[in-house]
Amino acid sequence: MHNGILFMSSVLTGVRRRPWAALSLGLACLAYLVAPAALAADCPEHPNALGTSRTLVVDPREHPRLGAMQYSETLPLADHEVVLTFDDGPLPRNSNQILDILASQCVKATFFAIGRMAQSSPEGVRKLRDAGHTIGTHTLDHPLSMNHMSTERAKQEIDDGIASVKAALGDNADTALAPFFRIPGLLRADNVEEYLAEQGIQIWSADVLADDWHHISSSRVYDLAMKRIEARGKGILLLHDIQARTVAALPRILNELKVRGYHVVHVVPSTAERPATPTEPGQWLVHPAVENIAHWPKIPNFVFADAGTLPAPSLSDLDWPDAEPSALNEPIARLGRPAHGVPLPPETPWPRPSELPLETVAATLPAPAESIFEVPDGLDVALHSVAPSSRAEHARSTRLASVESEDSRHLSRGKGRFGHRLAHHPRHGSSRVASRRTSHAAAAHRGSLRHLVQVKKRRV
Repeated sequence: MHNGILFMSSVLTGVRRRPWAALSLGLACLAYLVAPAALAADCPEHPNALGTSRTLVVDPREHPRLGAMQYSETLPLADHEVVLTFDDGPLPRNSNQILDILASQCVKATFFAIGRMAQSSPEGVRKLRDAGHTIGTHTLDHPLSMNHMSTERAKQEIDDGIASVKAALGDNADTALAPFFRIPGLLRADNVEEYLAEQGIQIWSADVLADDWHHISSSRVYDLAMKRIEARGKGILLLHDIQARTVAALPRILNELKVRGYHVVHVVPSTAERPATPTEPGQWLVHPAVENIAHWPKIPNFVFADAGTLPAPSLSDLDWPDAEPSALNEPIARLGRPAHGVPLPPETPWPRPSELPLETVAATLPAPAESIFEVPDGLDVALHSVAPSSRAEHARSTRLASVESEDSRHLSRGKGRFGHRLAHHPRHGSSRVASRRTSHAAAAHRGSLRHLVQVKKRRV
């Protein structure tokens, strides 16, 4: 019942509000809900069977290609609904066991028969029909080359396969054979798809694989089938009724589907007496259409009852000192509009410029005392020492003055003693003078530094 509610919500999603559509969907949902009871009556020997939850009628011309693995559309299944399909039969040894397993669970499936197999076992094809399963075709010889086969060759494979299955069915072949077709190996090609669409034949790919055509164990087939069904939540399951590993895995698959709350859907083609199940186009899409996706962020369509305007804040709420109400109470329209007609926002009330007269503002601030700008005695030496150019100039002048005075003093004292040597050894005399100048300059520099330190100490 829970899955029935899920199905109804899925079907009703996006339905246009038309009386005939609502009526058709209501009937479909009612048929879905009463299907388990009807099936229980049809399967009295297996009251706990999985059963077939509903029958889905499709129009092949409206939806010519199905299967999420290769196409943009697949069957319009609700969550936890599965369609069972089997390829490559009939092979009596294994296909008959598959039929027995399905009968024990009252499950209906779709079989895609190969023409050569139908020729070899026509009674196997008729067993499918008599058990109420849907019969489709799978070419004549199952060639794994239809993706690069010529159109004429592909037509021959398709047409001969259909003719072979019809021959096995006998008199009522036209009604017993569904216009359903699966390409061998799912090796699709445009020319093949176009031809099948022209014939009104629906191509079935798949939504879920169990890899049962590989050399793997039956446990692995079961694991892959359930894992992939659970990952997708629903879909068309592709199996092979000719494989012994599939025969061994199928009872476990059906039992686990029942335990996990899945439902099997039987698919049949529409006819003049059996119209297609009402659906919406979006239900067939593997991925929802762009217009059906809710974009974010989205403005909600809320309708508020008795919604009045909110009161504007007062100046007392803002607690602005010395605020003037008239400045805030002016309407926005009076503040001006730009040329393009968009109203300008009101002026931000904070920070507010001072409204005091200039003389009042000047009086409220303390004026600096004149003593702050006085330069004490001796500070000029410290100021000279701050600038590198002034300090260098002062050092040069001091050094030159010291050297000149010292040289003149020594020359006046020792003219008789050093004058002769200076006359005969000018280079020697000049080196003495240079060394004296260097030493005196260093002494003068140290003296100026001591004086600067003393000045700073006094100021501190």
